[in-house]
Amino acid sequence: MGAALARAAQWTAAGSGTGTLEITPLNESLLNQIIKFAEDFSTRHPQEAAFVFREPLEWKTQLGCSVFEEGYEIHGATVQSEAKGKDGQPLLLLTASTLRVRSFDQLSRLLQIAMEKKLKEAQACLEANRDPIMKILGPECGTVEGEDMSMLHLLEKVKKDDDPETEMKMKICLLLHQLDLQLLSSSLKHISQDVRLNPAAINNEVNLLKNFSGKGEDTVLESLEYTSDYMFCNGCRAPPWRQVHGEICYLVIKPHDTDPLYITCSTAGVFLNGGQQKGKDDIDYERKSDVYKDIVTFLRERSPRFVENMAKQEYNFLKEPSYEKNYQRMEVVDAKVSGQSQNLYDLTEKNVCEKVKSSASRRRSIDKKKLEPSMKWKNTGLSASHSDKAAKKDAEEEGRSSTVSLKIKKKASGISSESVKIQRASKCKTSGRFEDISESSSETEEDEEQPVHHQEGNTDLPSEYWGIQKLAKYLKGGNPTATVIALCSMRDFNLAQETCQLAIRDIGCLEVLINLLDTEEIKCQIGSLKILKEISQNTLIRHAIADLGGLQIMVKILDSPDKDLKCLAAETIANVARFKQARRTVRQHGGIKRLVGLLECVSVGSTSLTPYQSKDTEIARCGALALWSCSKSTKNKEAIRKAGGIPLLARWLCSSHANILTPVVGTLQECASEPSYRLAIRTEGMIENLVKNLSSEHEELQMHCASAIFKCAEDKETRDLVRQHGGLQPLSVLLGKSENKQLLAAVTGAIWKCAISGENVSKFREYKAIEALVGLLSDQPEEVLVNIVGALGECCQEQINRTIIRKCGGIPPLVKLLTGTDQALLVNVTKAVGACATEPENMMIIDRLDGVRLLWSLLKNPNPDVQASAAWAICPCIENAKDAGEMVRSFVGGLELIVNLLKSKNKEVLASVCAAITNIAKDEENLAVITDHGVVPLLSKLANTNNDRLRRHLAEAISSCCMWGSNRVTFGETKAVAPLVRYLKSNDPSVHRATAQALYQLSEDPNNCITMHENGVVKLLLAMVGSTDETLQEAAAGCIANIRRLALATEKAKYG
Repeated sequence: MGAALARAAQWTAAGSGTGTLEITPLNESLLNQIIKFAEDFSTRHPQEAAFVFREPLEWKTQLGCSVFEEGYEIHGATVQSEAKGKDGQPLLLLTASTLRVRSFDQLSRLLQIAMEKKLKEAQACLEANRDPIMKILGPECGTVEGEDMSMLHLLEKVKKDDDPETEMKMKICLLLHQLDLQLLSSSLKHISQDVRLNPAAINNEVNLLKNFSGKGEDTVLESLEYTSDYMFCNGCRAPPWRQVHGEICYLVIKPHDTDPLYITCSTAGVFLNGGQQKGKDDIDYERKSDVYKDIVTFLRERSPRFVENMAKQEYNFLKEPSYEKNYQRMEVVDAKVSGQSQNLYDLTEKNVCEKVKSSASRRRSIDKKKLEPSMKWKNTGLSASHSDKAAKKDAEEEGRSSTVSLKIKKKASGISSESVKIQRASKCKTSGRFEDISESSSETEEDEEQPVHHQEGNTDLPSEYWGIQKLAKYLKGGNPTATVIALCSMRDFNLAQETCQLAIRDIGCLEVLINLLDTEEIKCQIGSLKILKEISQNTLIRHAIADLGGLQIMVKILDSPDKDLKCLAAETIANVARFKQARRTVRQHGGIKRLVGLLECVSVGSTSLTPYQSKDTEIARCGALALWSCSKSTKNKEAIRKAGGIPLLARWLCSSHANILTPVVGTLQECASEPSYRLAIRTEGMIENLVKNLSSEHEELQMHCASAIFKCAEDKETRDLVRQHGGLQPLSVLLGKSENKQLLAAVTGAIWKCAISGENVSKFREYKAIEALVGLLSDQPEEVLVNIVGALGECCQEQINRTIIRKCGGIPPLVKLLTGTDQALLVNVTKAVGACATEPENMMIIDRLDGVRLLWSLLKNPNPDVQASAAWAICPCIENAKDAGEMVRSFVGGLELIVNLLKSKNKEVLASVCAAITNIAKDEENLAVITDHGVVPLLSKLANTNNDRLRRHLAEAISSCCMWGSNRVTFGETKAVAPLVRYLKSNDPSVHRATAQALYQLSEDPNNCITMHENGVVKLLLAMVGSTDETLQEAAAGCIANIRRLALATEKAKYG
């Protein structure tokens, strides 16, 4: 199933996340087969159906609680199966709209329950779990590219351990493998019959139909029009955000005998859409019919008159197309359109070349515009102002030659001047130039380098420039020996100097160097790569190499048996792949798998290496460098994992050589942003080696190790491993290297995440890390400050650390940081200040520095995270301030501001504001003011929530607000009482306590008592009267007493 989903299913990255399954006939067929397999699994394989998945399959469901009946327990919006695993957890759990399933038995029952929604559920499940086999059986059985050894490993384990569970996993693995083969076979049959459309085919069909459309009775259609006149450069008329779905254009067709038809033409075929939306210019893009292979087939099904009039027409479909149309090239936006295979482009070019050779007259008819260089070539800066004559000469030579795209394989016997002609853009760009819109990348726009175009004149150029220009003619027109000598001479120049780099570009040597890579002369290839490796440090050169198709050739060189050649190619790829388009090109041409292959070596861990082993280590180093550059893309990270890169990186992490450790750890820390890598780093034992290398002499290696720990320490198990392997002390020591800001950012980040665990905080206190962090609070970049303050915020959870921070003078710089603008810094600093404020001595300093006013002003920040963090920080400030009521009233408009935040949509903001209101309402005057601002109806509106954190603080706020005037009555009138009763069914004891207190206060009003009694509060409270929590006991008993007193008074009034 994993291989079928990865290779056969048709995915799109429209929207966010990792992509969605297109609703195409192929995908529907695959989904239906998977559904049938899952539905029948429990009856065909009852023992295997009871197997509990390693991780639950989790997705957002459209099913409601009402569809679950026998065999399920329903509690409000939560549904759980009566069947449970060995750990006592339910095998099916539905909370809100999130569904978690842990066995095939429950999956089978769910699909039967879903009925007509089963297709949507299966689609949502597979979209959320791209590799379901890994979730079911564990990471060792995950889908990988190349040879899958998981079955053999399981078989060996079965033979060795005789473990029933392993045997069960083996059976399930075989069943899933059988399903995979069935799906792949089915998809192959489907694909073999599938003919995908393209913009040119659609346009030809539309023009043909227009010729026979009009008002006459014998015309096939009344009219046929595009919905948009604008055509993109790839021939599509659909907007870009629909092109990623494979859509090409939209048509409005008016047949003689039906209403107007609104149709979508896509690469998968033609289908009916929802038409023009009323009152809007937008189209309802949802598919409303089956998919047809072309427009004519679609109309035959929809219009009998069309079929009748088609039969009457007498015309010739085989009009001779113009030469220009034959040679028109299209940039294809959609990955699926471009996916018609690279070979198709090569074949097209081959046919073009043959036709040009056979017909000189047709060549003369080509439009002049067609012979002009592409604008994208011009943008790379490859044409220089001082080489007009040379360019003219090249154009004349091109006119005499009988090829449009020249790509000659050089022979070992010699290299002629003809063989090093510049490759034309038509060849280079077909595979890698055009951006794939569906590319999902971890880097932001800030990471994407932009080439800077320098304005060079021909005056004041250094001698090196002219020296390289002289060498160019030998490089372009010599035999192999002369070419090698020219390459060696060129290397004598300082190629790190920008003047030399730009000289190579300006005089056309860059194209020649790339052409030399495609020869069979090893020495020429090595010489060319050595130069390209040096000059590719320049941003302009990097972009030019990618535009000229250099990366594709370098990827092929990675298969060369020559080790020096492989090393140079990998190093050059590492330099060039620093921008998104280049990284995509490497992946799309199989570069990731080849680079991972370079890491395979037997000399890992050896201290003394033979010359042969040293060369292998150097190859691995270069491969790791290239993977490091490529790993900034999310898709490349996944490709590295599937190619088996994780265990190889783990092996190299045991090495003692810093030159290979740096790129290996660099790659791991880039990839650690993905959960699958964090799990692998923990389970493969890599944390120990990362900790060991924190004590390295190389600061760059230390930085990457700290950065990897920073990303991985989100998980508690990893934080514990860092402590157990002694990683906290070297992290504390590295705080002393404050002059290296990159290292400091990584180290403080690692300390921050490790400090989330209380055991680690005690160790940091022992190593004097808290004092060191306080000392770094000034004159640091924001990136470092975010981490330092985050670490202090975690340390402040313990009273002794709050005292240390005060004694070290840490509170004034923390309060000063409240005036900043960085959102992440504000979130962390408000948390730290709030934690410090729980100590009265600290609160006095915060108040004196006007810290509470600064916190209150942050409630106006548009970022919900900052609002919530500020509101949480205000709570301890009010609790520990000497005259809190007067302090709060002194903030002009402050109370109105905090009451208005109850209109927020963010649950964390609402919970924090309710907690603040609980503290504010302890002062009677402030309670009166917030009541006037409408706090009661706003709190009542929030009562129907399922969020336990919000429930607790909301109940506390309601309890506090009942102390003023007729607020109790108002809460009853605004329907807040009945939802509060339901809070008592929560599993959180703190919610019970807060709710019982609120109900006790509300029960002072007779009408509220009646509402509570009607909603069954007595039975729920009676169970809580026996609680060990005295506050809960008293509140529950008090509420019951008030209800009982009302009942007695009613009976007395009724019967005397």
